[in-house]
Amino acid sequence: MTHYDPNDPNRVPPVETVYTETVTTNAAPLHTETVETTVVREANNTGWWIAGILGGLVIIAVLWILFSRGAAPQTDEALLQAQADAAAAQAAADSALIQGQVAGAQASVDIARADAARSQAEAIRAASEARAAEARSSSPVIIEREVQVPAPAPNGGAVVVTPTAPQN
Repeated sequence: MTHYDPNDPNRVPPVETVYTETVTTNAAPLHTETVETTVVREANNTGWWIAGILGGLVIIAVLWILFSRGAAPQTDEALLQAQADAAAAQAAADSALIQGQVAGAQASVDIARADAARSQAEAIRAASEARAAEARSSSPVIIEREVQVPAPAPNGGAVVVTPTAPQN
């Protein structure tokens, strides 16, 4: 802290107003002296000037935005035409979406059919392989029976087969 001599002629006077008050308290056993200094500054309007200038700039910007817009409003015909165009574009988009979904479903059906055909072919192949394996692993079946010996032919033992002979 610096101390200035108030009687110094070279001293620059302070900008603020300074009030100095000395309070003396005389109590019976003690003597107390207190110095209070109060600095009073003058009002400063710089903040209000800055706020006013900024507010003016904001108002000018708002007016500029409002008056720089197109002066010609849309007519009812142009508005109706724009709505019709928007509806047509939406319908085209919906149609394309539905066609895409149908194509996706058809592709899913084709894939399912191909999977079913492949599964059926595998089942047929497996059944064929099972029959072949069963045929290879089974032992032959032998059937034994008595067969009667045919009677000798009446004309000396020779059998003659003709196309007109009865075939039993």
